[in-house]
Amino acid sequence: MGSPSSYFPSIEAKYGQPVEHWLKLLKSMKAMKHMDMVAALKTDHGMGHGHANALVAHFKAEGSKA
Repeated sequence: MGSPSSYFPSIEAKYGQPVEHWLKLLKSMKAMKHMDMVAALKTDHGMGHGHANALVAHFKAEGSKA
């Protein structure tokens, strides 16, 4: 499995938003647990599990600096 950022081009293509959009959205959820953030992206934004998990993993790894 590649790094979470390796998913970014396909996330941008599939969901029509730049990665910065999703990271900003995750910043508003930073108090949530990893899997709760993944679930929110899946439920509220129709994102697939792999893409949602990659975004949250990147966000958490970056120390929520987004």
